[in-house]
Amino acid sequence: MNAHDEHPAAVDRMKQYIEDHLQDTITLRILAQAAGYSPWHAARMFKAHTGKTPFEYIRLRRLSSAARDLSTGSGRVTEVAFDFMFDSHEGFTRAFTRQFGLSPQRFKRVSPPVVMFLPPEMRFYFSSHRKGERSMDPSSKRQSIFVQVIERPARRLILKRGSKATHYFEYCEEVGCEVWEQLGSIEDALNEPMGLWLPASLRTPGTSEYVQGVEVPLDYAKPIPEGFDSIELAPCMLMVFQGPPFADENFGEAISSLWEEMDSYQPELYGFAWDEEAAPRFQFIPQGYRGYIEGRPVKRLNSRLNCDALS
Repeated sequence: MNAHDEHPAAVDRMKQYIEDHLQDTITLRILAQAAGYSPWHAARMFKAHTGKTPFEYIRLRRLSSAARDLSTGSGRVTEVAFDFMFDSHEGFTRAFTRQFGLSPQRFKRVSPPVVMFLPPEMRFYFSSHRKGERSMDPSSKRQSIFVQVIERPARRLILKRGSKATHYFEYCEEVGCEVWEQLGSIEDALNEPMGLWLPASLRTPGTSEYVQGVEVPLDYAKPIPEGFDSIELAPCMLMVFQGPPFADENFGEAISSLWEEMDSYQPELYGFAWDEEAAPRFQFIPQGYRGYIEGRPVKRLNSRLNCDALS
């Protein structure tokens, strides 16, 4: 094996060390020792193979692990902050809020769906355009799609309906394109505004399949904007797909590419089945830096499947 062929294995050793020591002090020298290279060379290899510096990667993994702990109710915010090596409660709160869009305290209360930064062994990957073929190797030459399953509690959806729209552009023609900004101003939202495809059970006569809305707590009692509706959503499971980053002007291609892959995806391989009537299918606004994100409702086929590693 030549030195270049060894680079992925060396990076994997560094990533494994990070996973084993998320709650310990990690230095570049320690990671370099795990890799078997000089600190300078180890850092260059890590960035080349992951797209992030070792410390960007560590920060994202610590924040995602902290979010997991907060969502399961294990520990107070201060305890979680210090568990994951943040120097202060304030520093942790700032970093967490930048990453997930809401404070750790609020995150702990509402447990919203977020896309966490997970290591490869905790991800589903698929990259084939042919049904039935799957790559579990994130280093594959083909673009890999990240898939995770999240559980959502009962909540409310504040939405604005169209009349016949089945997708975003039809909706904009019917309703206008400023709805997103109105939704973004709603206080106490559980996540960012979404485009949604409503199942038949949530549509009213003469209204569209495609809508825009935002989720709020089940007991939300504040006024909603004029012309908007509020409906209750039952607890559900969602399979969330996240495509690779893209140039912002190529958002159409990013969406089409992910849809093509999703249409060939077989959730049964992982113990799930589509459950289209259980909840709306949703899309977040396409943003190149994070890839296109869409979620579809599923149900578990195998009750013994351990979903903790996916959410």
